[in-house]
Amino acid sequence: MSLSGYVDAWLAEHEGDLIAWRRHIHANPELGRQEFGTTQFVASRLADAGLNPKVLPGGTGLTCDFGPEGGPRVALRADMDALPMAERTDLPFASAVPGVAHACGHDGHTSVLLGTALALASAPELPIGVRLIFQPAEELMPGGAIDAVAAGALIGVTRIFALHCDPRLAVGKVATIAGPITSAADQIEITLQSPGGHTSRPHLTGDLVYALGTLITGVPGVLSRRADPRNSTVMVWGAVNAGVAANAIPQSGSVAGTIRTASREAWVGMEDLVGEIVASLLAPLQVQYAVNYRRGVPPVVNEEVSTRILTHAIEDVGPDALADTRQSGGGEDFSWYLEEVPGAMARLGVWSGQGPQLDLHQPTFDLDERALAVGVRVLANIVERSAAV
Repeated sequence: MSLSGYVDAWLAEHEGDLIAWRRHIHANPELGRQEFGTTQFVASRLADAGLNPKVLPGGTGLTCDFGPEGGPRVALRADMDALPMAERTDLPFASAVPGVAHACGHDGHTSVLLGTALALASAPELPIGVRLIFQPAEELMPGGAIDAVAAGALIGVTRIFALHCDPRLAVGKVATIAGPITSAADQIEITLQSPGGHTSRPHLTGDLVYALGTLITGVPGVLSRRADPRNSTVMVWGAVNAGVAANAIPQSGSVAGTIRTASREAWVGMEDLVGEIVASLLAPLQVQYAVNYRRGVPPVVNEEVSTRILTHAIEDVGPDALADTRQSGGGEDFSWYLEEVPGAMARLGVWSGQGPQLDLHQPTFDLDERALAVGVRVLANIVERSAAV
């Protein structure tokens, strides 16, 4: 029997388990670097299948090797953490943890990789070595991928692959492209200080609210003139805070937002450029300021050969499985793995085909559980295809 035959046989018997695992993880979400229960849940099932999982040094996340030793080894990665937000799906297996929810599909990612592991383990032998990477803290900055790499998760790995849920794609569809598939994403917070004063005498103090307004409109505007428009650089503020009284200029305030760019080269120089813009805008306004610029992740750039492997793995699912996609403005810390070894990511369709296409990070996000088996087949096919390269 071929490897895909063993995978199909495993799914025929265990697809219900796959769904049950996803629902258990969904109902018990854990925030980044707190995924102790999820880690134990996965590790126990791997161990029951005769595999040897190794928990990462931080106590959450794990790796697991199996298959031939000494030759090429392909890594398959899933992220495990949830988001700090309330769920509003009314599902019978909705989050039982107040203020924490799997609104980005990581419960699906974890279940797909766990299912892939057990399906592959059901085969008498594998054509190539496999490393599972169940990663914590993808949603945090800096993300858990950096921790996994530092712990040696890529030592001996030839290529790495991952799937990410996409609610814009119908279930049964999987999409990838060579080159950038996500964008770089950074966070910035600027805090201002001023002596404050009466709104009738702004000339005697630093008008802090006016300075905030200058930053809110000025930084994105100047950035759009300093950054190459072909790099799709966009800055959006998400929070602004200052003042309590209409007739008082406050002494402190802040503004915070994100900066995204499709270009790794632009991302490298972005912190210096934004700092220069902020300084020039605030220079005449007699306020003190501090910039907290938090570098996030570079773009995920799918390597050409790895993308070809992934594309064939998707096509092996069925003649209509492969779909088109474009680079998104979202960030993904899978990019840190690709700084070390070649690899590729694909988007797994999770829309049922009926009703609204809810976006990721929405409290009402859910996925069509038929996508789980599709994801298992794609990841298993990657193993088979990688052996032929």
